[in-house]
Amino acid sequence: MRLLVAFTCLLAGCLAQKPQPCASPALMTGAFTVTTQNEKLEMYCKYEYDALGQRMRVKQQGTYQTKPFTRDYLLLFREGAMYQIFDTNRTCIKSALKDKFHPMEIPKDATLQGQVVLGSPSAPGQGLLVNTWTGDMPDKKGKYLSTVTEFGCIPINNSYQSDEYGWVVVNLYDNVNGIVDPGQLNPPDFCRDTVMKTDEEPKNFLSLFHNLP
Repeated sequence: MRLLVAFTCLLAGCLAQKPQPCASPALMTGAFTVTTQNEKLEMYCKYEYDALGQRMRVKQQGTYQTKPFTRDYLLLFREGAMYQIFDTNRTCIKSALKDKFHPMEIPKDATLQGQVVLGSPSAPGQGLLVNTWTGDMPDKKGKYLSTVTEFGCIPINNSYQSDEYGWVVVNLYDNVNGIVDPGQLNPPDFCRDTVMKTDEEPKNFLSLFHNLP
């Protein structure tokens, strides 16, 4: 009973404090799903995220307009390079990456929508305290909605508006602090001599989820 009272008091104290914009851990490994309002795209992804080295690996598996696809990307923002990796025939496509690195965080100009407990606050382990924020996309062409945990700023959900898909919903889970396999954030040996393609428009991060075959 004392433990339940202590947990309830702690939760009540947290709810009384005003949430603040925050940054997620600098090194993370996990997974996420992507679904779209117009039902064109469904995707499951595994990721490695390194904010210190400004690197990210994203392995995708999904369907676009009912057609299956798999893709494997390594984004090196400091180099301005994005690798599409093909393990089956040990080749790569190297493209220019025009984006600046955007860390996983809640921007300082975001607006708090609310704080809730996912699950139940009735007992320890039954609930998760989260904050939901909204704001304008960097290109000012739409809105985003982000939910993160109150403790640790671990991302739970990101939704944003897209011309092609309508609302795009990203649900994150199995997030782990740290990089489980650091080698995933370096180009494979068979990719290191790949010449960057210069005859196409530089890529940005959102191109990983758009213009699919």
